[in-house]
Amino acid sequence: MGEGKECSLASVYSSMANLHLLVVMLMVLAMTSADRLNESSSMSLTIEEEKADDIDGGFSSLDGMLQWAIGHSDPAKLEESAKDVQQLPQDEIKKRQSELKELIQNLHMPSDAELMKIAINDLSNSSLSLEDRHRALQELLVLVEPIHNANDLSKIGGLAVVIQELNHVDPDTRTLAAWILGKSSQNNPEVLELGALSRLMKMVKSDGVEEANKGLYAVSALIRNNLVGQELFFAEAGVQLLQDILSNSTTDIRLQKKAVFLVGDLAVAADLEVEKHGSFFRNGILLKSVVDLTSSSDLDLKEKALLAIKSVLQLKGKTSEAAAGVLNDVCAFDASLERMRQQLRELLTTYTDDDEFQRDYAIDLEALLNEVQLIFHTKLPNSSS
Repeated sequence: MGEGKECSLASVYSSMANLHLLVVMLMVLAMTSADRLNESSSMSLTIEEEKADDIDGGFSSLDGMLQWAIGHSDPAKLEESAKDVQQLPQDEIKKRQSELKELIQNLHMPSDAELMKIAINDLSNSSLSLEDRHRALQELLVLVEPIHNANDLSKIGGLAVVIQELNHVDPDTRTLAAWILGKSSQNNPEVLELGALSRLMKMVKSDGVEEANKGLYAVSALIRNNLVGQELFFAEAGVQLLQDILSNSTTDIRLQKKAVFLVGDLAVAADLEVEKHGSFFRNGILLKSVVDLTSSSDLDLKEKALLAIKSVLQLKGKTSEAAAGVLNDVCAFDASLERMRQQLRELLTTYTDDDEFQRDYAIDLEALLNEVQLIFHTKLPNSSS
Protein backbone atom coordinates (compact mmCIF):
# COMPACT_ATOMS: atom_id res chain seq x y z
CA MET A 1 0.00 0.00 0.00
CA GLY A 2 1.11 3.59 -0.58
CA GLU A 3 1.94 6.18 1.98
CA GLY A 4 0.11 9.37 2.89
CA LYS A 5 -3.67 9.11 3.18
CA GLU A 6 -3.87 5.53 1.90
CA CYS A 7 -4.30 2.87 4.55
CA SER A 8 -5.29 -0.74 5.04
CA LEU A 9 -7.91 -2.28 7.29
CA ALA A 10 -5.08 -3.53 9.48
CA SER A 11 -3.91 0.05 10.03
CA VAL A 12 -7.47 1.19 10.68
CA TYR A 13 -7.83 -1.35 13.46
CA SER A 14 -4.34 -0.81 14.87
CA SER A 15 -5.00 2.94 15.14
CA MET A 16 -7.98 2.35 17.42
CA ALA A 17 -6.02 2.19 20.67
CA ASN A 18 -8.74 4.24 22.35
CA LEU A 19 -11.62 2.13 21.03
CA HIS A 20 -11.99 0.01 24.17
CA LEU A 21 -12.02 3.12 26.38
CA LEU A 22 -14.58 4.74 24.09
CA VAL A 23 -16.96 1.79 24.27
CA VAL A 24 -16.65 1.42 28.03
CA MET A 25 -17.30 5.10 28.56
CA LEU A 26 -20.27 5.09 26.20
CA MET A 27 -21.77 2.06 27.93
CA VAL A 28 -21.27 3.52 31.39
CA LEU A 29 -22.63 6.87 30.25
CA ALA A 30 -25.77 5.16 28.98
CA MET A 31 -26.17 3.09 32.16
CA THR A 32 -25.50 5.89 34.61
CA SER A 33 -27.78 8.24 32.71
CA ALA A 34 -30.60 5.73 32.89
CA ASP A 35 -29.99 5.17 36.62
CA ARG A 36 -30.17 8.87 37.39
CA LEU A 37 -32.91 9.84 34.96
CA ASN A 38 -35.59 10.05 37.64
CA GLU A 39 -33.35 11.67 40.24
CA SER A 40 -32.50 14.95 38.57
CA SER A 41 -32.99 16.25 35.07
CA SER A 42 -29.91 18.42 35.48
CA MET A 43 -27.77 15.36 36.16
CA SER A 44 -29.30 13.35 33.31
CA LEU A 45 -27.09 12.92 30.29
CA THR A 46 -28.42 10.52 27.70
CA ILE A 47 -26.94 9.18 24.54
CA GLU A 48 -29.49 11.12 22.49
CA GLU A 49 -28.45 14.41 24.12
CA GLU A 50 -24.85 13.70 23.20
CA LYS A 51 -25.43 13.52 19.43
CA ALA A 52 -22.54 15.10 17.58
CA ASP A 53 -23.66 16.42 14.21
CA ASP A 54 -20.18 17.43 13.22
CA ILE A 55 -18.55 14.01 13.67
CA ASP A 56 -16.78 12.97 10.48
CA GLY A 57 -17.37 9.45 9.17
CA GLY A 58 -20.37 7.17 8.87
CA PHE A 59 -22.02 7.68 12.25
CA SER A 60 -24.99 10.02 12.62
CA SER A 61 -25.12 9.60 16.39
CA LEU A 62 -23.27 8.22 19.37
CA ASP A 63 -25.64 5.29 19.29
CA GLY A 64 -24.38 4.37 15.83
CA MET A 65 -20.78 4.66 16.99
CA LEU A 66 -21.59 2.60 20.09
CA GLN A 67 -23.09 -0.23 18.03
CA TRP A 68 -20.13 -0.27 15.65
CA ALA A 69 -17.60 -0.19 18.46
CA ILE A 70 -19.29 -2.96 20.46
CA GLY A 71 -19.20 -5.15 17.36
CA HIS A 72 -15.43 -4.75 17.20
CA SER A 73 -14.69 -5.26 20.92
CA ASP A 74 -14.36 -8.18 23.32
CA PRO A 75 -17.74 -8.53 25.15
CA ALA A 76 -16.21 -10.09 28.28
CA LYS A 77 -13.65 -7.32 28.69
CA LEU A 78 -16.31 -4.69 28.07
CA GLU A 79 -18.57 -6.07 30.76
CA GLU A 80 -15.74 -6.28 33.28
CA SER A 81 -14.50 -2.77 32.55
CA ALA A 82 -18.01 -1.29 32.63
CA LYS A 83 -18.64 -2.77 36.08
CA ASP A 84 -15.38 -1.30 37.36
CA VAL A 85 -16.17 2.15 36.01
CA GLN A 86 -19.67 2.09 37.47
CA GLN A 87 -18.15 1.94 40.93
CA LEU A 88 -16.37 5.26 40.44
CA PRO A 89 -17.50 8.41 42.35
CA GLN A 90 -19.82 10.82 40.56
CA ASP A 91 -17.05 13.40 40.19
CA GLU A 92 -14.88 10.85 38.42
CA ILE A 93 -17.72 9.80 36.13
CA LYS A 94 -18.33 13.47 35.18
CA LYS A 95 -14.63 13.75 34.42
CA ARG A 96 -14.87 10.67 32.20
CA GLN A 97 -17.86 12.20 30.44
CA SER A 98 -15.82 15.29 29.68
CA GLU A 99 -12.99 13.10 28.39
CA LEU A 100 -15.51 11.25 26.23
CA LYS A 101 -16.62 14.49 24.55
CA GLU A 102 -13.03 15.39 23.79
CA LEU A 103 -12.27 11.89 22.52
CA ILE A 104 -15.23 11.92 20.16
CA GLN A 105 -14.22 15.29 18.79
CA ASN A 106 -10.76 13.95 18.00
CA LEU A 107 -11.83 10.52 16.77
CA HIS A 108 -12.74 10.49 13.09
CA MET A 109 -14.23 7.12 12.22
CA PRO A 110 -14.23 6.11 8.54
CA SER A 111 -17.62 5.88 6.81
CA ASP A 112 -18.93 2.62 5.36
CA ALA A 113 -17.98 3.76 1.85
CA GLU A 114 -14.46 4.57 3.00
CA LEU A 115 -14.13 1.21 4.75
CA MET A 116 -15.27 -0.58 1.59
CA LYS A 117 -12.71 1.31 -0.47
CA ILE A 118 -9.99 0.39 1.99
CA ALA A 119 -11.03 -3.28 1.87
CA ILE A 120 -11.09 -3.26 -1.94
CA ASN A 121 -7.65 -1.65 -2.04
CA ASP A 122 -6.37 -4.33 0.33
CA LEU A 123 -7.74 -7.11 -1.85
CA SER A 124 -6.09 -5.54 -4.90
CA ASN A 125 -2.72 -5.85 -3.17
CA SER A 126 -1.14 -9.10 -4.38
CA SER A 127 1.30 -9.13 -1.44
CA LEU A 128 -1.46 -8.95 1.18
CA SER A 129 -1.20 -11.71 3.79
CA LEU A 130 -3.92 -14.37 3.86
CA GLU A 131 -5.01 -13.21 7.32
CA ASP A 132 -5.47 -9.62 6.13
CA ARG A 133 -7.21 -10.85 2.98
CA HIS A 134 -9.72 -12.70 5.12
CA ARG A 135 -10.10 -9.63 7.31
CA ALA A 136 -10.89 -7.45 4.30
CA LEU A 137 -13.47 -9.94 2.99
CA GLN A 138 -15.09 -10.31 6.40
CA GLU A 139 -15.35 -6.54 6.68
CA LEU A 140 -17.05 -6.37 3.28
CA LEU A 141 -19.39 -9.16 4.31
CA VAL A 142 -20.69 -6.97 7.14
CA LEU A 143 -20.66 -3.73 5.18
CA VAL A 144 -22.76 -4.98 2.24
CA GLU A 145 -25.72 -5.89 4.48
CA PRO A 146 -27.53 -2.56 3.81
CA ILE A 147 -28.78 -2.36 0.22
CA HIS A 148 -27.28 1.09 -0.33
CA ASN A 149 -23.85 -0.23 0.64
CA ALA A 150 -24.28 -3.19 -1.70
CA ASN A 151 -25.05 -0.74 -4.51
CA ASP A 152 -22.02 1.35 -3.59
CA LEU A 153 -19.80 -1.72 -3.81
CA SER A 154 -20.67 -1.96 -7.48
CA LYS A 155 -20.15 1.76 -8.06
CA ILE A 156 -16.63 1.76 -6.62
CA GLY A 157 -15.58 -1.23 -8.71
CA GLY A 158 -15.65 -3.63 -5.79
CA LEU A 159 -17.62 -6.40 -7.47
CA ALA A 160 -14.89 -7.09 -10.01
CA VAL A 161 -12.31 -7.34 -7.23
CA VAL A 162 -14.47 -9.70 -5.15
CA ILE A 163 -15.22 -11.87 -8.19
CA GLN A 164 -11.48 -12.18 -8.80
CA GLU A 165 -11.19 -13.70 -5.32
CA LEU A 166 -13.28 -16.65 -6.54
CA ASN A 167 -10.12 -17.83 -8.30
CA HIS A 168 -7.95 -17.74 -5.17
CA VAL A 169 -6.17 -20.96 -4.20
CA ASP A 170 -7.41 -20.67 -0.62
CA PRO A 171 -10.90 -22.23 -0.19
CA ASP A 172 -11.83 -19.92 2.72
CA THR A 173 -11.09 -16.90 0.54
CA ARG A 174 -13.29 -18.27 -2.24
CA THR A 175 -16.04 -19.05 0.27
CA LEU A 176 -16.04 -15.54 1.71
CA ALA A 177 -16.07 -14.00 -1.76
CA ALA A 178 -19.07 -16.12 -2.80
CA TRP A 179 -20.87 -15.18 0.40
CA ILE A 180 -20.34 -11.47 -0.31
CA LEU A 181 -21.61 -11.86 -3.87
CA GLY A 182 -24.69 -13.70 -2.64
CA LYS A 183 -25.47 -10.88 -0.23
CA SER A 184 -24.75 -7.95 -2.51
CA SER A 185 -25.41 -8.97 -6.09
CA GLN A 186 -28.99 -10.16 -6.43
CA ASN A 187 -30.32 -9.28 -9.89
CA ASN A 188 -27.11 -7.38 -10.64
CA PRO A 189 -26.27 -7.76 -14.35
CA GLU A 190 -22.67 -6.66 -13.77
CA VAL A 191 -21.92 -9.86 -11.86
CA LEU A 192 -23.18 -11.96 -14.76
CA GLU A 193 -21.27 -9.87 -17.27
CA LEU A 194 -18.07 -10.41 -15.32
CA GLY A 195 -18.47 -14.18 -15.61
CA ALA A 196 -19.06 -14.98 -11.94
CA LEU A 197 -21.88 -17.48 -12.47
CA SER A 198 -19.75 -20.12 -14.16
CA ARG A 199 -17.10 -19.93 -11.45
CA LEU A 200 -19.71 -20.10 -8.68
CA MET A 201 -21.30 -23.17 -10.23
CA LYS A 202 -17.92 -24.89 -10.18
CA MET A 203 -17.63 -24.04 -6.50
CA VAL A 204 -20.94 -25.79 -5.84
CA LYS A 205 -19.21 -29.04 -6.87
CA SER A 206 -16.44 -28.53 -4.31
CA ASP A 207 -15.71 -31.21 -1.73
CA GLY A 208 -15.62 -28.42 0.85
CA VAL A 209 -19.05 -28.22 2.46
CA GLU A 210 -18.91 -24.48 3.23
CA GLU A 211 -17.56 -23.57 -0.19
CA ALA A 212 -20.28 -25.58 -1.93
CA ASN A 213 -23.02 -24.06 0.23
CA LYS A 214 -21.89 -20.48 -0.23
CA GLY A 215 -21.40 -21.11 -3.94
CA LEU A 216 -25.01 -22.28 -4.37
CA TYR A 217 -26.23 -19.46 -2.13
CA ALA A 218 -24.61 -16.97 -4.51
CA VAL A 219 -25.87 -18.78 -7.62
CA SER A 220 -29.43 -18.67 -6.30
CA ALA A 221 -29.15 -14.97 -5.49
CA LEU A 222 -27.82 -14.17 -8.96
CA ILE A 223 -30.46 -16.00 -10.97
CA ARG A 224 -33.54 -15.52 -8.80
CA ASN A 225 -36.07 -13.46 -10.79
CA ASN A 226 -33.36 -12.90 -13.41
CA LEU A 227 -34.23 -14.45 -16.78
CA VAL A 228 -30.81 -13.70 -18.25
CA GLY A 229 -29.15 -15.38 -15.28
CA GLN A 230 -31.44 -18.38 -15.60
CA GLU A 231 -30.58 -18.72 -19.28
CA LEU A 232 -26.90 -18.81 -18.35
CA PHE A 233 -27.62 -21.29 -15.56
CA PHE A 234 -29.34 -23.70 -17.92
CA ALA A 235 -26.60 -23.23 -20.52
CA GLU A 236 -23.98 -24.13 -17.88
CA ALA A 237 -25.67 -27.50 -17.19
CA GLY A 238 -27.57 -26.20 -14.19
CA VAL A 239 -30.16 -28.97 -14.42
CA GLN A 240 -27.46 -31.61 -14.05
CA LEU A 241 -25.95 -29.70 -11.15
CA LEU A 242 -29.23 -29.68 -9.22
CA GLN A 243 -29.90 -33.28 -10.13
CA ASP A 244 -26.52 -34.40 -8.77
CA ILE A 245 -27.07 -32.55 -5.48
CA LEU A 246 -30.59 -33.82 -4.91
CA SER A 247 -30.02 -37.44 -5.91
CA ASN A 248 -26.92 -38.00 -3.76
CA SER A 249 -27.90 -39.17 -0.29
CA THR A 250 -24.48 -38.21 1.10
CA THR A 251 -24.85 -34.56 0.09
CA ASP A 252 -24.84 -32.04 2.92
CA ILE A 253 -28.47 -31.45 3.91
CA ARG A 254 -28.06 -27.66 3.81
CA LEU A 255 -26.94 -27.91 0.21
CA GLN A 256 -29.95 -30.09 -0.62
CA LYS A 257 -32.28 -27.56 0.97
CA LYS A 258 -30.79 -24.75 -1.12
CA ALA A 259 -31.02 -26.85 -4.27
CA VAL A 260 -34.64 -27.91 -3.84
CA PHE A 261 -35.60 -24.36 -2.90
CA LEU A 262 -33.98 -23.20 -6.15
CA VAL A 263 -36.06 -25.74 -8.10
CA GLY A 264 -39.18 -24.10 -6.70
CA ASP A 265 -37.85 -20.63 -7.51
CA LEU A 266 -37.13 -21.64 -11.09
CA ALA A 267 -40.63 -23.08 -11.43
CA VAL A 268 -42.18 -19.80 -10.29
CA ALA A 269 -40.05 -17.84 -12.76
CA ALA A 270 -40.66 -20.37 -15.54
CA ASP A 271 -44.24 -19.19 -15.97
CA LEU A 272 -42.75 -16.44 -18.13
CA GLU A 273 -40.59 -18.80 -20.17
CA VAL A 274 -42.50 -22.05 -19.76
CA GLU A 275 -42.29 -23.07 -23.41
CA LYS A 276 -38.52 -22.59 -23.48
CA HIS A 277 -37.66 -24.47 -20.29
CA GLY A 278 -40.66 -26.76 -19.91
CA SER A 279 -38.48 -29.85 -20.37
CA PHE A 280 -36.67 -28.98 -17.13
CA PHE A 281 -39.86 -29.61 -15.18
CA ARG A 282 -40.65 -32.82 -17.05
CA ASN A 283 -37.26 -34.30 -16.20
CA GLY A 284 -38.08 -37.62 -14.56
CA ILE A 285 -34.71 -38.03 -12.83
CA LEU A 286 -34.86 -34.54 -11.35
CA LEU A 287 -38.48 -34.84 -10.21
CA LYS A 288 -37.79 -38.27 -8.71
CA SER A 289 -34.88 -36.85 -6.70
CA VAL A 290 -37.18 -34.12 -5.35
CA VAL A 291 -39.93 -36.61 -4.48
CA ASP A 292 -37.42 -38.82 -2.66
CA LEU A 293 -36.67 -35.94 -0.30
CA THR A 294 -40.18 -36.27 1.15
CA SER A 295 -38.95 -39.38 2.97
CA SER A 296 -36.26 -37.41 4.81
CA SER A 297 -36.40 -37.28 8.59
CA ASP A 298 -35.83 -33.50 8.39
CA LEU A 299 -39.19 -31.72 8.39
CA ASP A 300 -37.80 -28.58 6.79
CA LEU A 301 -36.43 -30.57 3.86
CA LYS A 302 -39.79 -32.35 3.49
CA GLU A 303 -41.54 -29.00 3.36
CA LYS A 304 -39.17 -27.53 0.78
CA ALA A 305 -39.61 -30.61 -1.42
CA LEU A 306 -43.40 -30.32 -1.26
CA LEU A 307 -43.30 -26.60 -2.03
CA ALA A 308 -41.04 -27.19 -5.04
CA ILE A 309 -43.41 -29.84 -6.42
CA LYS A 310 -46.37 -27.55 -5.78
CA SER A 311 -44.70 -24.80 -7.82
CA VAL A 312 -44.07 -27.23 -10.69
CA LEU A 313 -47.68 -28.41 -10.63
CA GLN A 314 -48.88 -24.81 -10.82
CA LEU A 315 -47.03 -24.05 -14.06
CA LYS A 316 -49.12 -22.76 -16.94
CA GLY A 317 -50.36 -24.73 -19.88
CA LYS A 318 -49.52 -28.33 -20.64
CA THR A 319 -46.23 -28.29 -18.74
CA SER A 320 -47.85 -28.87 -15.35
CA GLU A 321 -49.96 -31.72 -16.76
CA ALA A 322 -46.88 -33.31 -18.27
CA ALA A 323 -45.06 -32.92 -14.94
CA ALA A 324 -47.99 -34.54 -13.13
CA GLY A 325 -47.79 -37.44 -15.56
CA VAL A 326 -44.08 -37.90 -14.81
CA LEU A 327 -44.75 -37.68 -11.08
CA ASN A 328 -47.38 -40.38 -11.45
CA ASP A 329 -45.62 -42.75 -13.85
CA VAL A 330 -41.97 -42.34 -12.88
CA CYS A 331 -42.02 -41.13 -9.28
CA ALA A 332 -45.02 -43.04 -7.82
CA PHE A 333 -45.94 -39.73 -6.22
CA ASP A 334 -49.14 -40.88 -4.52
CA ALA A 335 -47.32 -43.71 -2.77
CA SER A 336 -44.58 -41.33 -1.62
CA LEU A 337 -47.17 -38.94 -0.21
CA GLU A 338 -48.89 -41.75 1.67
CA ARG A 339 -45.57 -42.80 3.21
CA MET A 340 -44.91 -39.23 4.24
CA ARG A 341 -48.38 -38.94 5.75
CA GLN A 342 -47.79 -42.09 7.77
CA GLN A 343 -44.41 -40.79 8.96
CA LEU A 344 -45.97 -37.53 10.11
CA ARG A 345 -48.76 -39.25 12.00
CA GLU A 346 -46.33 -41.59 13.72
CA LEU A 347 -44.18 -38.60 14.60
CA LEU A 348 -47.15 -36.82 16.17
CA THR A 349 -47.58 -39.70 18.64
CA THR A 350 -44.05 -39.17 19.96
CA TYR A 351 -44.41 -35.50 20.85
CA THR A 352 -44.93 -34.37 24.45
CA ASP A 353 -46.54 -31.20 25.77
CA ASP A 354 -43.16 -29.51 25.49
CA ASP A 355 -43.03 -30.16 21.74
CA GLU A 356 -45.89 -27.86 20.78
CA PHE A 357 -43.95 -26.11 18.01
CA GLN A 358 -42.85 -29.37 16.39
CA ARG A 359 -46.37 -30.80 16.68
CA ASP A 360 -47.90 -27.76 14.99
CA TYR A 361 -45.22 -27.90 12.30
CA ALA A 362 -46.02 -31.55 11.56
CA ILE A 363 -49.74 -30.77 11.40
CA ASP A 364 -49.11 -27.90 8.99
CA LEU A 365 -46.95 -30.18 6.87
CA GLU A 366 -49.75 -32.71 6.54
CA ALA A 367 -52.09 -29.90 5.48
CA LEU A 368 -49.56 -28.88 2.81
CA LEU A 369 -49.26 -32.52 1.74
CA ASN A 370 -53.04 -32.74 1.29
CA GLU A 371 -53.03 -29.51 -0.75
CA VAL A 372 -50.24 -30.71 -3.04
CA GLN A 373 -51.92 -34.08 -3.50
CA LEU A 374 -55.19 -32.39 -4.51
CA ILE A 375 -53.40 -30.21 -7.08
CA PHE A 376 -51.57 -33.28 -8.37
CA HIS A 377 -54.80 -35.21 -8.95
CA THR A 378 -56.44 -32.28 -10.77
CA LYS A 379 -53.41 -32.04 -13.10
CA LEU A 380 -53.28 -35.70 -14.07
CA PRO A 381 -54.11 -36.14 -17.78
CA ASN A 382 -57.07 -38.43 -17.05
CA SER A 383 -58.44 -36.24 -14.25
CA SER A 384 -62.16 -35.46 -14.49
CA SER A 385 -61.68 -32.10 -12.70
